[in-house]
Amino acid sequence: MIKTILVAIAVLAIGIMLMGVRIFFTKKGRFPSLHISDSQPMKDRGVTCATSQDKEALKRESIVKKLLAEEL
Repeated sequence: MIKTILVAIAVLAIGIMLMGVRIFFTKKGRFPSLHISDSQPMKDRGVTCATSQDKEALKRESIVKKLLAEEL
């Protein structure tokens, strides 16, 4: 039982080290950005992150408000 747990911990540690070789052992190692706005293919398609879309939507005037203002 203990032997199995130790083997599992060793396998996990080796896996983590192998996944992070570039990050841990290079001078400018860093994790890749996972933000949609940092991805060039997404920029080409015009896709932005949800936070940016929410900010843009809040800046625009509501269609309902425009229609109500015209009726008055």
